[in-house]
Amino acid sequence: MPAAGHTERFTYFGAGERCGELVVTHHPDGELRTDFAVSNNGRGAELHERISVGEDGQLPHQWTVEGTSLMGGQVQERFVTDGLTQTWTSQAEAGEHSGTPRLYLPADSSPYSTWIAARAALAAGGSVEALPHGHVRTDLLHSTQLDGPGGPVPVDVHAVRGIALTPEYVLTDAEGELIACLAMGSDLVRAPFEQQYPALAKLEGTLTRAYLHQVQERIRHRFDAPVRIRAVRVFDPDRLTLTEPMSVTMFRDRITGMAPDEESVAVAGEVVIDGAGGTLVAGLHDMHAHVRPIDGLFYLAAGVTTVRDMGNANEALLSLTASWDTGAIAGPTVVPSGFIEGRSPHSALFGFIPETLEEALDAVRWYAARGYHQIKIYNSMNPDWVPALTAEAHRLGLRAVGHIPAFTTPDRMIEAGYDEITHVNQLMLGWLLDEGEDTRTPLRLTAMTRAKDLDLDCDAVRHTLKLMRERNIGLDTTAVIVERLMLSRARTVLSADAPFLSHMPAGYQRQRKRTYVPFTSEDDLSEYDTSFPVVLKVLKRLHDHGIALWPGTDDSTGFTVHRELELYVEAGLPAAEVLRIATRDCADHLGLGHSHGRVEPGRNASFVLLDGDPLEDISVVRDVRMVVKNGDVYYPHEIYTELGIRPFSTPPTVIQGDGS
Repeated sequence: MPAAGHTERFTYFGAGERCGELVVTHHPDGELRTDFAVSNNGRGAELHERISVGEDGQLPHQWTVEGTSLMGGQVQERFVTDGLTQTWTSQAEAGEHSGTPRLYLPADSSPYSTWIAARAALAAGGSVEALPHGHVRTDLLHSTQLDGPGGPVPVDVHAVRGIALTPEYVLTDAEGELIACLAMGSDLVRAPFEQQYPALAKLEGTLTRAYLHQVQERIRHRFDAPVRIRAVRVFDPDRLTLTEPMSVTMFRDRITGMAPDEESVAVAGEVVIDGAGGTLVAGLHDMHAHVRPIDGLFYLAAGVTTVRDMGNANEALLSLTASWDTGAIAGPTVVPSGFIEGRSPHSALFGFIPETLEEALDAVRWYAARGYHQIKIYNSMNPDWVPALTAEAHRLGLRAVGHIPAFTTPDRMIEAGYDEITHVNQLMLGWLLDEGEDTRTPLRLTAMTRAKDLDLDCDAVRHTLKLMRERNIGLDTTAVIVERLMLSRARTVLSADAPFLSHMPAGYQRQRKRTYVPFTSEDDLSEYDTSFPVVLKVLKRLHDHGIALWPGTDDSTGFTVHRELELYVEAGLPAAEVLRIATRDCADHLGLGHSHGRVEPGRNASFVLLDGDPLEDISVVRDVRMVVKNGDVYYPHEIYTELGIRPFSTPPTVIQGDGS
């Protein structure tokens, strides 16, 4: 450990841009104090920690965290060891452990906590039991060199598992001190190595790709023979019904036949999979994603075979989609959107952030030349530029969608050429905000408490809906993320998360059991409780007015797609219509309707086997037994096992042929 009285400085990077700082002070009494602050996209955490380690020099025996979380929620967390008893209280829970001391994993903490956990695991030989449950494991992956202030520095790279949903990487020098924590684009780098961040980001990408290639070799089932899936009922999105029991055949990446089971004729050498009376539906869609390489596993496990990326690091996205398209690593089909943001202190740090209108128009042309589906305009964009940007997008065959830039309204953006609005809260803020209020800040969430008083028959709402209907403007809803931000409460499992949360790693579980919004009293929270049902009423009102709703999540776990569909049903849409939207309608909207969106001969072999009838209960979309994407067969049971998640289903039986 660094000497007492020593101060370490780290730079925090998000999406490749410097956006935060962490200072670690080592006090003479052995206590560590960290001060962490980050600002990205108009939001960010500010946390202060005091950490004391035990006699072993590795396991913390006291840990306090105070400050504010991502969206401004208050953080006050305490952990203490008294002899063989460890007690803690956090947003997620209060608990106690007696016996051999274990590693405490804070619910809210700075990125430095990953290093503390990794150091404890390394000291214990590579694995350490954790609190509130689980364990943290480290594996030495790679040794390399970095250019340091005094010349080349030898570096060891360790994978850290058991904290988050995905592996994180810790880099240490020859003395075993921290150089960097790399966490899928949310990265902490010791200040002297800040200039080496591009090389570190490249290294992280290389390690992640290598890991995903290895996983793909284990989970991808590719049959070079006809495959028959028997005893399934197929969802017909045109009739909104299920067929009688059928056999569906495919060869490589095409569906080749479909017939009632009793009329189906076996073919020599075919592989036969028993559908056991389940339902076969076309692959689901997430219409609002920001994909990373690891996300492909989560999406496929959830039955999502197509996503619309709504903004990303441009070159990274193009490289990733090529890998997913070829099946080199597991992932869905991606339809990309070109992200264009305005320059401000609140800018989101990816895509293009032009300084002038001409640069913004060049960004539109860059996206068009690479076959993007549409452009997406973001919060800090100058509203006066939007008519020119949408006109150029339309001239080049692209659609134009987006947030509502600060200090303007949905109505004005529709009139300026928008084809679609992104996020239900962005739409509703046009009816809730006063002129001059700044939506580049967390106000775009906190102002949703005003929805409780919204009259859906008022002139403002009626005018916007009239514009949307007349101009065929849809809404990318992301109601699930609005629900999570508004309704998540400390020490409570949100109903959206209840079906899967207990299966997840400890760190992820604790993230989902906290209050995200700032509040000073229970009355503040009750305003969110009474306002969220209005969001569902808005969805129903839009649907009743013939305005297209596109289910998106702004998340990457796949589970949230299921919840988005459940929310549509809770809003009052029939389950069969919701399933049609999530399959056929989304494919048509993305320009893929000629090959995707239906299970029928001649179409792409991208579909999902569900264990039950989703027309009776839309939540059956959670019960995924098998996923096929471009003819590649995946069993969610195997994917979740690879990810350290307790599986939710068992794979179907291969009753004839090679099941490899």
